[in-house]
Amino acid sequence: MTATCSCGGVTLKAFGRPIVSNVCYCDDCQKGADQIEALPGAGAVRDPDGGTAYILYRKDRIECSKGAELLKSYKLKETSVTNRVIATCCNSAMFMNFDRGPHWVSAYRARFHGQLPPLQLRICTKFKSDSDVVPNDVPSHRGYPPRFVVKLLASRVAMLLGR
Repeated sequence: MTATCSCGGVTLKAFGRPIVSNVCYCDDCQKGADQIEALPGAGAVRDPDGGTAYILYRKDRIECSKGAELLKSYKLKETSVTNRVIATCCNSAMFMNFDRGPHWVSAYRARFHGQLPPLQLRICTKFKSDSDVVPNDVPSHRGYPPRFVVKLLASRVAMLLGR
């Protein structure tokens, strides 16, 4: 799969199956979206229902194939390990990664082209605003459901085994 920023200056290539395709409503995703959407010329990060859609890939299955020098990380707090990475050429949200810890990259679903994997679940809906209505097209969870955590753990094991 290929993801590009809105002006085409940055391209990401993702290989193999993603871990999961989800929408998150957590406070940090909302604050991160506010931060990015406030940048000059930036487009919407959130879906109309207030959630942020991601496709999660193992770190070894996604790479920047064009424009890596245009990527810039933003943090909610200086001490945060979470980076929301944008393409500075057009302030497009590209992906979220971590300084340490998790073995995955959460790429912004809106940046991808072609046939996208189906949306599988909505997480952290307890944080949505009262005015936002969560669609009932896929299972929704107030927090992180066990099935989601198992998928993340299974992908880590597969990565360690070189599969």
